[in-house]
Amino acid sequence: MFLENGRRTGSIEVICGSMFSGKTEELIRRLKRAQFAKQKVGIFKPAIDVRYSEDKVVSHDSHSIASTPVKSASEILELAAGAEVVGIDEAQFFDQSLVDVALALANRGVRVIVAGLDTDFKGKPFGPMPGLLAVAEDVQKVHAICVKCGHLANHSHRLSKSNKLVVLGEKEVYEPLCRDCYNKAVGAESEQ
Repeated sequence: MFLENGRRTGSIEVICGSMFSGKTEELIRRLKRAQFAKQKVGIFKPAIDVRYSEDKVVSHDSHSIASTPVKSASEILELAAGAEVVGIDEAQFFDQSLVDVALALANRGVRVIVAGLDTDFKGKPFGPMPGLLAVAEDVQKVHAICVKCGHLANHSHRLSKSNKLVVLGEKEVYEPLCRDCYNKAVGAESEQ
């Protein structure tokens, strides 16, 4: 969309949810559509996320798109120069400055699409995600399916005993659970 002066209007879109809910899949879909439309697209992910690839955003279904790994959100501002669309995966691993970076890009007329976990393994708001949700023009919450009962899942239950906030892993470390199954699992763990 353009303003009267011909300048492109920027925006922030957030795709959030639990592990295995399709966040990255949706991010890749939107970015590939922008590329197909011949828009200049910059794609970024935190350098610490090397689960599937060091230089690609990869979904659990093995769909991928080339990306640039960055150590800090501030690097995105420089590296995204000239981009019309900026995609950011695993946003929860960045610090709070990602909110300012997204706002700065949107204020430049860039369409910013961010994907990330909205809550951590304890069910608490995760990293910069609450701030991004607050400033976004569009928010899509996606859900996994609870592996215990089949209802919609919105919790990423950690199977390991680690209390570290960031533990990279897949199905061997996390499982998607609905609220009831998550509360039962966490309650059973606290009794041990």
